[in-house]
Amino acid sequence: MKKFLVFLFMVAFTLIPMNLKAVTADSEKMYVKDYQTAGFKEILTEEGMTLKNTNYTETEDQAVIYLFRGNGCAYCRAFLEFLNSISEEYGKYFRVVGFEVWYNADNGDVLKNISEFMGSSASGVPFIIIGDQVFPGYAASYDDSIKEAIKTAYDNNNKYDAFEEYNKAIDAAIWEKNKVIYISVFCNVIICAVAVYITMRFIKKQNQLLLDEIRKTTKPTKAVEVKPAVVEKKKTKKRK
Repeated sequence: MKKFLVFLFMVAFTLIPMNLKAVTADSEKMYVKDYQTAGFKEILTEEGMTLKNTNYTETEDQAVIYLFRGNGCAYCRAFLEFLNSISEEYGKYFRVVGFEVWYNADNGDVLKNISEFMGSSASGVPFIIIGDQVFPGYAASYDDSIKEAIKTAYDNNNKYDAFEEYNKAIDAAIWEKNKVIYISVFCNVIICAVAVYITMRFIKKQNQLLLDEIRKTTKPTKAVEVKPAVVEKKKTKKRK
């Protein structure tokens, strides 16, 4: 029994919360639908560019390119020009979810949180996330890596989504924060149950010992034979 109790305490000790990267139990979850975003066609239109691939469409099956940008940013425009140039060959593999961060404070907060979560704090734009890969900025030297990242993310059956993983990390942080309480409650319930069981067993054993002692010290009484009383009949004299 002692070994069992020690085991419970060891379990509780090994489940001490571990810090999760850039996410705590108090972090707020982020859902793309709650923010102002734009697709590839919309962004190109804002930048005065024409989409080369006239058959380009965006579907849920495509790899997501999260693009954090600023209106009028020269490096962001250079990246958009590159995407446009490969849209006929790679357009079926990707869709763009764009966050404008220069004039939208909420989107700026998203960039700060998601970039820290991805392990690469953003110091400027563009900030690009494709699957689990991050491109902090853009240069022509990234082109091959970006195309490879798009294809890899598209081919992956279990597509990595930065926002989904961010929210899962918050759930995990909440569990990490509270699980010591959960384990402590569980251990206390088990310990109380074991204590009650041991106590009942002890009481039962003591009662049995007491009864045995009583039986030993008490002498059995002999049964007394009671003989039936003899009733004498009086003799009656006969009258003459």
